[in-house]
Amino acid sequence: MATPESAHYVTGWPKPGDHGVIAEADGQPIGAAWLRFFRDDDPGFGFVTADVPELAIAVISRWRGCGVGRAMLRALAEQARSSGIRQISLSVGRENYAHMLYLSEGYRIVDSSDARSDTMLLDL
Repeated sequence: MATPESAHYVTGWPKPGDHGVIAEADGQPIGAAWLRFFRDDDPGFGFVTADVPELAIAVISRWRGCGVGRAMLRALAEQARSSGIRQISLSVGRENYAHMLYLSEGYRIVDSSDARSDTMLLDL
């Protein structure tokens, strides 16, 4: 979160409309996933429209590939659905292991104009 681009997703947490989940193992946080709405004039990397929140997710490296990310994606999608949110967007590098995870969870590519990443959208 040391870069302004990353800080954009957490500064002032929680803002109205923010949603999030934390994964724990043995009482210690091992991952987090959250949603934040952005404005047209201040978009994030996976911006689609101002009424679609963007997903940010992080899992401690030793816990990657163990189902932590998938569990958080599902919990956050349910939280969003219960709050009346109808879609979630994100941006992910094509080389990122999570790219296939998102596809397997129902996200679809809506913009691949960037040379290295895709913008994806999940319909809830």
